[in-house]
Formats: sequence, structure tokens, C-alpha cells
Amino acid sequence: MMARRACLVVAAGLLVAVCAASVAAAQSSAAPPPHPALPSNYHIITPGKYKRDQQLACGDPNGNKPSCNAKCDKRCPNQCIVLCPGCKTFCMCDFYPGVSCGDPRFTGGDGNNFYFHGKKDQDFCILSDANLHINAHFIGKRNPSMSRDFTWIQALGIRFAEHHRLYLGAAKTARWSNDVDRLELALDDEQVSIPAEAGARWDWESAAVPGLSISRTAATNGVRVQIAGVLDIMASVVPITEEDSRVHNYGLTDDDSLAHLDLGFKFYDLSDNVHGVLGQTYRSDYVNRMSVSANMPVMGGAPNYVASDIFATDCAVARFAAGISMVTAKAY
Repeated sequence: MMARRACLVVAAGLLVAVCAASVAAAQSSAAPPPHPALPSNYHIITPGKYKRDQQLACGDPNGNKPSCNAKCDKRCPNQCIVLCPGCKTFCMCDFYPGVSCGDPRFTGGDGNNFYFHGKKDQDFCILSDANLHINAHFIGKRNPSMSRDFTWIQALGIRFAEHHRLYLGAAKTARWSNDVDRLELALDDEQVSIPAEAGARWDWESAAVPGLSISRTAATNGVRVQIAGVLDIMASVVPITEEDSRVHNYGLTDDDSLAHLDLGFKFYDLSDNVHGVLGQTYRSDYVNRMSVSANMPVMGGAPNYVASDIFATDCAVARFAAGISMVTAKAY
């Protein structure tokens, strides 16, 4: 079943676009046909917080289309994809399954979009299978006029091959500059350092576990994490912009840009027992019980996914081989 398999992730760097878009949810819980990868003539614009006028000049070497200048749409102002010629721009989160963006909005393995708000300063099980477990650490802001936190994913804790732990996170940042790298990476509590240049790569091999490689999709704030036969993750550190805060009343302050991760996932050989906020949507028997016609379909049941720390496998739906059956933390 297609719901058991991850849909295609675009080439390195594509799935890190900001997703402050309105939901364009599919109206059926059936798995959609796989999306084709974007053609080779794609380009990435990363304006960053203080470079909103950045544009890309598109020309047609064949002379069939006039030259034009492309810039990111207001729906994804920090980073977007441009196809040349023609200056077509895309926010990748709009239509590629296996994505988590913004506050945070997921696109499940079944192709449907949904929100999972969680709670700030807590960890939630995003995916749990026999050989892979992924938790997400949430940061947030409280709006006094609302009953919930605004939340974003600040870091991932990835357990694989039973005992190995990979940390991928966004460092807290007061004033954002896209020229400063805010990515934090560690394997088994040892910092992973990668030269700050696009295409730089770090490889780790062990006879007991699959090959792990981490490569930069941009000089700063963008990486691709691959574990052979297990997963492929695109990650980008992005801030909350002043405009986003004004529109959504996030309450952005000068001492914290609320830097967080936008993510794209591809998984290999998931079992039909996989669970977690995102993981369950890849099961062949998954039934989407959310209102996909709502403006903001929300997945509830947060207590089922809460974990005691970013690497803990003690959420109620844990499937990991080292999982613990009793939850030791509370979400609410």
C-alpha cells in the first residue's frame, strides 16, 4: 500500500520552504499518486528576514520565453522554489507529503494536511516503528486570548539501530541573519561539525548500523540527513518574521526570533505497525478522522504522543524496540 511508503522527497534543499500558507487539504483519506520530482531547472531563493527584496533572474537559453524576475510569495517569504524559465514559484509544503512546517502543519503519508499543536517546552513522538523512533521538541508562545500555545518544532531526536541517537536542532536566536548558521547536530552526544558551504558532507559508517550521511543544502541553516535504507530528511532553520508575528499575533520579541525547523521526510520500509503523529498516516489501515474540509484540521490526542525527553521512547504509542510501555511525562 502506498500509505506504507513515504512519498517522494524533492532533491536536496527543496523541502525546507516556509509553510505559512492556508491549508489546501486533500478531500479524501486515500493515498494520492506519488508526486514527480521537480525538474532539473529548479532554483532556491532564501531571502531571509532582512532580504525580502531578493529576486532571481530567469532566462530561457532556447529563447522561447522572455526573461523575468521571480521572488518568493508572501506565503513562504523565507525560502521558495523557482522554476526557470517562466518564473513559477512554489512553497513546497503546499503539495508534498511527508512534511512538517510552521505552527506545525503536517502533510501525512495519506496526502492530507493537518495541524498538531502539542505544547511548548515538551517532546512529542512524531514517528515510532520497530527500528526507528523520532521525537520533536516544541517551542512556543502563549497568546493570552487563546486557550493554547502557538508552537513550532525546534529540534528532532532520532533513535535508530537500537542505541544510536541523532540530534538535529535550531539554536535559540535573538536577531536573525540567514548568513549565520543556527543548526545544531550531534550523534551519540558528540557534536557533528560540517564546513559552512553548500554541498559539504559528513559521513559516518559502522559495521553494525546503516550508513549515516549529513550534507549541507545551503551554506547555512539547511541540511539533508540520510540513513541508508531508513530515512531521508530535509531540514531548514527558519525564524518567525515580524510580518508573520503581526498577521498571526505571535508576540515576537527582540530577544527571541523563535527559530525552528521546517522539515521534509522520506521513510523506507516502515512496518504496518508504525505510529506517532506523522507515522500513523503511513499505515495501510489508517483512517483519517479529522475534518479535512475544515480550514484547520487538527489532530488531537496529544497525551498519546508525549515523551519524557527528546530521545525517550516512552510515549503511549511507542513501537521502537527499546520502547517503554509507561509514559512518565504529561502533556496536559
